[in-house]
Amino acid sequence: QVQLVESGGGLVEPGGSLTLSCAASGIIWDDYAIAWFRQAPGKEREGVSCVMGNSFIRRYAGSVEGRATLSRDSIKNTIELQLTYLQPEDTAIYYCAAEPTNSDFCSLESAYQYWGQGTQVTVSP
Repeated sequence: QVQLVESGGGLVEPGGSLTLSCAASGIIWDDYAIAWFRQAPGKEREGVSCVMGNSFIRRYAGSVEGRATLSRDSIKNTIELQLTYLQPEDTAIYYCAAEPTNSDFCSLESAYQYWGQGTQVTVSP
C-alpha cells in the first residue's frame, strides 16, 4: 500500500525559507515519479516540482524556478523540497504525489495516482 506523508509546513515571514518533506512507503523509488503540488485558496492546484526516481531528473515550475531545490534523503527515504525567498503568494497547501511510470521525464500536471494529505505553508509578516 502506497502511503505519502508530508511534513515541514508552517508560518514563515516573507523572504524566509523552509523545507518540506515527503515520506513515501510502499513504493520502489526507481519505478515512480514523485511530485510536489500546491493549492492556494480559490486557485487551481499547481505543480511545483517533480523528480524521476530512476534518473533523478528534476523539473521546477516557473513560479519557483531558482527558489526551489528538490532532493532525496536515502537514509530517511524522503523527498525534500527546499523553498527560499518565500513570498505571500507561496501560501498554499503543499501536497506530495507519486505515480508509477517508466517515462524519462516527470510531469507537473496533476494526473498522479497517489497523494498525501498535504501540509500548510503560510507566508505572512
